[in-house]
Amino acid sequence: MSRPDTRPPKPTAAELDLLRVIWRQGPSTAREVHLALQVERPEVQPATVLRLLQVMHGKGLVVRDESQRSHVYAAAHARDALQTNLLDELIQKVFSGSGKALVMAALEGHVSEGERDEIRRLLEETEVPPADQGGTGHA
Repeated sequence: MSRPDTRPPKPTAAELDLLRVIWRQGPSTAREVHLALQVERPEVQPATVLRLLQVMHGKGLVVRDESQRSHVYAAAHARDALQTNLLDELIQKVFSGSGKALVMAALEGHVSEGERDEIRRLLEETEVPPADQGGTGHA
């Protein structure tokens, strides 16, 4: 018997829009999701949001609390888990499995100077000084 895939299902772009709303505001009714989404996408209709949430429930992207008249939808997977899954797929498909190639492509035009500075600080904070690598603790 094969082991079921435990990775989150892959959402469409429209489904990701709805997930972002749910991650930001927590469990929500279709109406609440629609109201929040209207700020970014005023053309989206309430029926479209409800239909998408129903499809997402079927795919396992959201869970649904049916105990009240208006069903409440919550994300079935943490944002980090879904982002990691999508990033892994992107690295494999587009960058031939190279995380370095992904980072280099991002740095070439998708990162502001402020973001570059922040990345430099993060890299410096996570680097292990050569003296500490041997476990001696001497400088």
